[in-house]
Amino acid sequence: MLNVVSYGDERAGPALVIAHGLFGSARNWGVIARRLADERRVLAVDMRNHGQSPWTERHGYPEMADDLREVIGENGPVDVLGHSMGGKAAMVLALTHPSLVRRLVVADIAPVAYAHSQIGHVRALQSLDISDVRRRSEAAPKLAEVVEEPALQSFFLQSLDLSGERAAWRLNLDVLARDMPRIMGFPDISGRFVGPALFLTGTESDYVGREHRERIRALFPRARFAGIPGAGHWLHAEKPREFEAAIRVFLTAS
Repeated sequence: MLNVVSYGDERAGPALVIAHGLFGSARNWGVIARRLADERRVLAVDMRNHGQSPWTERHGYPEMADDLREVIGENGPVDVLGHSMGGKAAMVLALTHPSLVRRLVVADIAPVAYAHSQIGHVRALQSLDISDVRRRSEAAPKLAEVVEEPALQSFFLQSLDLSGERAAWRLNLDVLARDMPRIMGFPDISGRFVGPALFLTGTESDYVGREHRERIRALFPRARFAGIPGAGHWLHAEKPREFEAAIRVFLTAS
């Protein structure tokens, strides 16, 4: 069972389940989850091989969708929000278990295979010697040597576990590296999700283009498309208020 961080009143509904992207965790979504929990119960999960959730030997979208199905249990239908990797998992959940999903929000990802890879970041984290690290401030300069972008450095540091005798990553890097082709791909699925679906993108991101819309509409015939100006792939972190507002409007639409 995935680790779940719950916000809001259990009696309010429908609940919103949030699935983070690659290298992320439920804690990355804490601010947005708390704000959205003023009107509903919000369940932010750690995906498998991330955060406090179990490490497993497989990291594909059928398995991740099944994890989300287990979290929902008898509480469906729920609204589901997924970003990047979590967005692909949410799409597979909606396509394979449509009765569990009321409304679907997919943040900056399409149901397609991508040519780029995140294996470089996995290798960078694997290469770091963090055996002597006791504070995040001690890990920061080490990380800066292998990851150039300051925003990514801060992001990765959130997955550093300092609770044990030795520092460790809350990421199953070996499995993520091995299954990177599955993470960057998308399974061949013949189903359709006919409920409301919002594909929300950053206008500065190239993850979802107009060339993807035909494929999206084939799987999600009621898909709507919206963009957040000035945001890139990490739209929820770069423009949190605008992201929150777009989610609220869609989830409460009649």
